[in-house]
Amino acid sequence: MFDDPLRRAKDRWGEPLAVRLGRIPPNAATLTAFGLGVIAVTLAAQGAYLWALGFWSLNRLIDAFDGLLARMQNQQSDFGGYLDILLDFAIYAALPIGLVVSAPSETRYFALAFLLGAFYVNGASWMYLAAIFEKRSSRTAHSATAPRNMTTVIMPSGLVGAVETFIAYCAFLLWPEALEWLYLGFGAMVLLTTSQRLVWAWRALR
Repeated sequence: MFDDPLRRAKDRWGEPLAVRLGRIPPNAATLTAFGLGVIAVTLAAQGAYLWALGFWSLNRLIDAFDGLLARMQNQQSDFGGYLDILLDFAIYAALPIGLVVSAPSETRYFALAFLLGAFYVNGASWMYLAAIFEKRSSRTAHSATAPRNMTTVIMPSGLVGAVETFIAYCAFLLWPEALEWLYLGFGAMVLLTTSQRLVWAWRALR
């Protein structure tokens, strides 16, 4: 919901720091963020929730700069965008699993299954739309139905985006005793986002 305005603000405020980072390859930033995410998952699985929160925050901070570095260095690439989203999804899936591993229960596994199932359906809801827009853009120079986009692929916005996901994962790590309810609530929000995209696609693609 807040991704587009915050992305523009991030690019404006983050440019001085990106300049200081010099010629660090964008993919190196992506891989560094992934490594920090793996550490966060490992710490979460061991019950070190506050340490995991710190590394999760670093993961998101470094990940925010790979696209900016690519644009500033004129190194944008489809592979870079693909690597970024692939590694992001790996951490998005692994961190909730790590939290349940730290204190397993039947209800937690049920909530985890619901959350990951919601992620699965939500991923299909925008990935297939991105493929449709790519097909349409090959026919016309500018698609009349495609939303404006600042990332490698078109991702129609909804209630839940990267910002909301970051906040939700911070809540998971800060209040692990309420994990079941947090997973169920966030999973419901993700499914609502999927429904928003379905309605949008029904109106735009007919």
